Amino acid sequence: MTTPRIPPAAKYPPYPDVEEDLSIVYPSGDGEPMADNDWQWIAIADTALALRNRYEGRTDVYVASDMLMYYRMNDVTARVAPDVYAVFGANGNHRRDSWLVWREGRAPDFVLEVASPRTWARDAGDKRDIYAAMGVTEYWRFDPRGEFFVPELIGEHLSGGEYQSLHIRQETDGLLRGHSAVLGLDICVRPGLELRLYDQATDQWLLTPEESYAANRESEAARLSAEAARLSAEAALQAAEEENRRLREQLRSLQGGA
Repeated sequence: MTTPRIPPAAKYPPYPDVEEDLSIVYPSGDGEPMADNDWQWIAIADTALALRNRYEGRTDVYVASDMLMYYRMNDVTARVAPDVYAVFGANGNHRRDSWLVWREGRAPDFVLEVASPRTWARDAGDKRDIYAAMGVTEYWRFDPRGEFFVPELIGEHLSGGEYQSLHIRQETDGLLRGHSAVLGLDICVRPGLELRLYDQATDQWLLTPEESYAANRESEAARLSAEAARLSAEAALQAAEEENRRLREQLRSLQGGA
């Protein structure tokens, strides 16, 4: 006889009658690495920074990466560290040591986990149940080396306390595409297993840090070129006016001596 599966919501119920013990210290680190390899690290860093840039200036949106999140009051062992997460309706986007769900008043709306040999099984297993119990609206998983998930991108939406699969389509050029209603963005995997975010409203890819840096350098170069052209034009105009003044004075001198 198999043991019936306990719904995630029943695992981690709220504790409205429990008073928080303010003497408890919730550590901000767990000794685990942010990433196990370059494939995982690049996907995490590019996605987190692209989202931070997208919502820069919005105090109600908080984006973080690899930060400990405590989901059960008075229990320092009840914690996870999502690779990337976003909270809409956050109480400010100031810097934090950790995210305590009961103090912040909400769980993330979006979580992305990037698989590694050490983490993929938990990402697909108990972390999935934990995020469902916390009320994370969308949970996405990405396999940057194509070793653990088929397809390499998996998206799920919370419905009735359980995750339901989001549609991931493969386009003719091999690109995998799913849509995040929470972010208002397409989450895509390009050929070569490159995770990218796409904004249908602007018909543009969100820039990676390298692309953003290159774009800023190009913009600055264009600004400096335009400024140099302006100064050159001003200098040419000034020289022309000076030459014109000299010629008028010369003409007056000749007319006066006639």
